[in-house]
This record gives sequence, structure tokens and C-alpha cells, in this order.
Amino acid sequence: MIVDWWHILLLIFFSLLALMILRVPVAFSFLAINIVAAIFLWGGEVGLRQLMGSIESSLATFALAPIPLFILMGEIMFHTGIAPRMIDTLDKWFGKVPGRLSLLAVTGGTLISTLTGSTMASTSMLGSTLVPEMERRQYKNQMSIGPILGSGTLAALIPPSALGVLLASMGQISIGAFMIAIILPGVLMAILFGLYIIIRAKLQPELAPNYDVASIPLSEKIKATVVYIFPLSLIIFLVVGLMFLGVATPTEAAAMGSIGSLLLAAYYKQLNFHTLKLALIGTLKISAMMLMIIAGSTGFSQILSFSGATSELVRMIASLDVSVTLLVIGMLLIVLLLGSFMESLSILMVCLPIFIPIANTLGIDLLWFAAMLLITIEIGTISPPFGTGLFVMKAVAPKGVKMGQVYAAAFPFICLDLLLVAIIMIFPPIATWLPTLMRT
Repeated sequence: MIVDWWHILLLIFFSLLALMILRVPVAFSFLAINIVAAIFLWGGEVGLRQLMGSIESSLATFALAPIPLFILMGEIMFHTGIAPRMIDTLDKWFGKVPGRLSLLAVTGGTLISTLTGSTMASTSMLGSTLVPEMERRQYKNQMSIGPILGSGTLAALIPPSALGVLLASMGQISIGAFMIAIILPGVLMAILFGLYIIIRAKLQPELAPNYDVASIPLSEKIKATVVYIFPLSLIIFLVVGLMFLGVATPTEAAAMGSIGSLLLAAYYKQLNFHTLKLALIGTLKISAMMLMIIAGSTGFSQILSFSGATSELVRMIASLDVSVTLLVIGMLLIVLLLGSFMESLSILMVCLPIFIPIANTLGIDLLWFAAMLLITIEIGTISPPFGTGLFVMKAVAPKGVKMGQVYAAAFPFICLDLLLVAIIMIFPPIATWLPTLMRT
């Protein structure tokens, strides 16, 4: 009996949905589907051998080396407590500006993003560091929880970004070029957040009450900056600067960043056996999860291709009498919808094997498309009802804060992220210009 491609596609997706409802881990759900499909579509044992071969070839590649190295860099920064010192130093430079602590959350989130590359770690660090002080200063949820949630999404948009590396690798995009491409969108996102906070704090000062700030001598500010900010800028240069100048590959830059993080932790006398053990364990756990996801995604994309689902979907979409812009908007809306129910890595596994062939067929610039895709995926982390960032924020929020209040605080920043996607869609050079300046 001949089975149509769309029958296979529906069967695969409903099987995945059933496994996820049964709380089977996403990576294992995909692998289970791959194994069953390989047996029935690829001829039993021969199919399993082919599946194992494709998984081995997808994982045994030098291009994936930056992932564990970037993760190690962030884990070292997280477990050695470098971020709170950095935030304290930034605090010294802020005067009596409207929404002072909220702006500090955005600025601190931007810098933390260059060190951790993890949305969850960034949200957790900012929340535990700033929320108690915001509560003491009687900041309302909209100006305390909201900016921290928004700033957490910056982690994936400012290099080093483990999620960005994974997206580029799975989408067969130059990892170095994509790391540079997301810099301007990340900076623009931080600027939008800052402008929103200042304007809203001026219009509704009761949301972020002003308070007296002790005068700090300029010499003390400069000293703290030299000790706690300047060394971090050197690490940023090791990662981003070396890639931009063409001196180092993404893997070499990630290795330099990891070594720099170790040296910085040792300089602050925070590097010991306990913190190093925690950083290594965290790196192994996250890296193994990501590699499992790559393995599952590789088999999944090949099965879709073999069944004819990918080529038929591409042919069907290419034949639609609509503009490329509308098709891109449609794909991003699908990601936005999935983000309310699935975590980031799962969305990548489901969407990339279908979206990338469509983008290639339509001649869409992959750097431009991937930048908008990454932002949209990150919106999902703070989108109700199941955005993972929302639950991290709830864990560090003041007692008595209800989940509905966390949802409401996230809403303006979801809108700002959507505005950023629209700006990049209208002005593609925001994502494509910097990579053209790279030295190769």
C-alpha cells in the first residue's frame, strides 16, 4: 500500500505530540520516532544502520565544538559569582534617572548576556540580585519583574549564544557570521527596553519611585570599573572581537573565552575545586542535552526528506501566490505559537528541518531569517502560559506574586521583541551588515 507523504507527516507529528503529553523528554521522543521510522521506512536493520551513520556524521564535526566551550564559559561565570560584582559596579554609575533599578537590570542583562549565553541563567542571576532591592524600593511588578524577564531574552541574542550556535549549525549557516549578525539586533533590543523603561517611569513614576542615591566619588567608580568591568571587556574581545577580525574561528574564540573566564575567576579568588566541579557538571549536562537534540534533529530531517514531506511542502509553499514576506511572517507566527507550549530547543528540532529548505528555495537570506527566528524563539521563553523564563522568574519573585502578575509584567516586553522583529524585517541590514565587514 502506497502511503502519501502527508499521512506520514501527520503520523509523525501526532506521535511526537503523544510522547510529549506522556512527558517523555523531547530528545528521546524524537529519537524514538526516528528509530520506528527507520525500521518501517528504511528497511529494518539496514535503516537503523543508516540512522546511526547519519547521527554519527552529524555529531562528529568540528563545527559543534563551540557549544560546550561557550556553555563552560557561562557556567564558570555563573558559579563563581562574578555577575553580582559587575552589577554593583554598574550601579555606581547610575544617578537619579527614571526607573533606575529597571535600567540597571537591562544594562546588567546585556553584559551578563556576553558571559553566560543562557536565558535561564541570566534571568536567575538578575532576579536573585536585583529583585530584593527593587522590592525594598517599592518598585511595582511591571518595572521589576518585567525588565528582568525582557533582559533574560538578550542572552540568546548577544554572543556567545549556545542557542545561536545550535541554530546556525542545524541550519547549515556560518556560525561565525551568525554570531556577528545577532550583535546589532541584541543591542537594539536593549535600547528599546531602556527607552520603554525611561518613558514609562516618567509617565507613571509610582511604578518606579525615585529615591536618594548616595554620592560616590569618581575615583571609586573608575577603580571599580577597572577591576570588575574592564576584564570582562577583554573576554568579550576574545570571543567576539577575534571572530570579527578573522583571527579566530568560532571554536578557537570559544576556547579563548573559556580560558579567559577561568583566569578571571582565579583573579577574583573564586576559582576552587567546588565551583570548577559545578561548572563542569553543568556543562556536561547541557552539552549532552544539546548533542542529543542535534542527533534527533538529524534523523528527523532525513526521515522527512525520505518520505517526501520536505520536498512536497517546499513545492506546495513555493507555488503559493503570496509574497516572500508573508511566508516569512507565517513561519514566525508558527514559532511564536509553539513558543507558548514548547521550550526553545524543541522548537528548533520541529521547525528547522522544514523552514530552512523553504528559505533556501525561496532565496531568503538565511542570516536575516535566522536572526528573526532566534528572537521569536526567545519570545517563547517569556510567553504565557508555559514559557520557561516565566517559571524561573516566579521562583525568584517576591512572596505573594501570582503567576498572572508575572504574565502581565512580561507582556510589554513581548510586544517590544515583536517590534524588533518587525524592524529587522523592514530593515534587513540590521542583521546582515556587520557580517559583511568580517575579515575572513
